[in-house]
Amino acid sequence: MRGIMREINVSEITNAVKEAVIKANIYLPGDLKCRISEYGKNETVPVARDVFADMEKNYRIAEEKQIPVCQDCGMAVVFAEIGQEVHITGGRFEEAVNLGVGKGYTEGFLRKSVVADPLQRINTEDNTPAVIHTRIVPGDKISFTVAPKGFGSENMSKIKMFNPTAAKKDIIDFVVSVVKDADAKPCPPLVLGVGIGGDFEYSAYLSKKALCRSTDISNPEPFYAEMEKEILEAVNKTGIGPQGFSGDCTALACNIETYPTHIAGLPVAVNIGCHVTRHVSFVI
Repeated sequence: MRGIMREINVSEITNAVKEAVIKANIYLPGDLKCRISEYGKNETVPVARDVFADMEKNYRIAEEKQIPVCQDCGMAVVFAEIGQEVHITGGRFEEAVNLGVGKGYTEGFLRKSVVADPLQRINTEDNTPAVIHTRIVPGDKISFTVAPKGFGSENMSKIKMFNPTAAKKDIIDFVVSVVKDADAKPCPPLVLGVGIGGDFEYSAYLSKKALCRSTDISNPEPFYAEMEKEILEAVNKTGIGPQGFSGDCTALACNIETYPTHIAGLPVAVNIGCHVTRHVSFVI
């Protein structure tokens, strides 16, 4: 006997995405605020302590005045896990998401930075289309994560196809080299999303997904949880510091996501997030 499908109208999706886009651009995730405060208190370099103080002041002003926490309101990235018992009514899913993104950026007075063609560079005027990743999962709900991604940090991200003989240290050294090459450009302290495995494009997806995980949650596999700590320690030894002024903290956290891969390869992607790595999750 066929189960009863839960119906969700596209208008509900549009309204929820609109609100999430605005919220994500104003409110820094609580775990990042805590890390900024903690690293700021422990910073031994005076100018770096001042930078951390400015960061705290910035996100408080954003919340009080309801304005974006960063001038780059990013390109909207939307992760959606759609329950297979959901029936979407009233229109198309992707159109509903993009309508929500457009409304959020327009009604929320957020900077619109998306161009319709990568070479002809004509602004779409509403920050659409979003980059949308969907998965079909069990259940009768849709889980969303909306992550506006600024390109000061996005431009510093890299991918490398390692030989399968590569060791853990090789990957750690690669992540550190990416951070060193980026230097002050991505507005450190950083959040590092590292995707290991899959294939070329899926490792990049994993690295972006990693940035949306709370920095309070380690990888569930002890081997990779320890590797996250090792990468963070190595990156913070570079001395680049907040905003590149030198200091003890160059990165706030490192999150690793993994996936099975081919015997002949070992893809590794590093997606750099700045100190305002923004994301909001909700369920319909």
